[in-house]
Amino acid sequence: MSTHNLTEEEARKKITALAEDIDFCMLATNLGNKPLDVVPMSTKRVDEKGNIWFLSGADSDHNVNIKHDSFVQLIYSKPGSMEFLSIYADAAIITDRKPIEELYEKTDDTYFDGIDDPNITALSITPLEARYWEPKNNKFITLLKMAKGAITGEKADVGQSGKLLV
Repeated sequence: MSTHNLTEEEARKKITALAEDIDFCMLATNLGNKPLDVVPMSTKRVDEKGNIWFLSGADSDHNVNIKHDSFVQLIYSKPGSMEFLSIYADAAIITDRKPIEELYEKTDDTYFDGIDDPNITALSITPLEARYWEPKNNKFITLLKMAKGAITGEKADVGQSGKLLV
């Protein structure tokens, strides 16, 4: 695995591409305590500044945790294509109706009582530090290279990883 660190604009583009492609992540809050509070979240969008947006219930455990400590960890995983993204970030709870209305989709009715549900908040997640892992080739080629490495004992350069410095 080779290392390729990205900075600023390149880092924001990589975060956007992976977060939007993978979509679902695990949001960890309560980072200073054990156990962590971890819930699945669907990425609504990544804005031009690189902030990641979600919808969330005001009364949810993760919102309560964010009120006490705004630092969070997002873990994106797409094993089928061997893409991974880990983001340490600062979260803000947004109650302004405009971004909530922009993010809301009909499928969100599963979690809320329509767009006018007073329990809806938006979460704006500002990445502070991130790391990514992705293959250089498709999954089949990557697996072949790994198998060859296991047989020959040679290290196979199957992908790249790096820090995303935003």
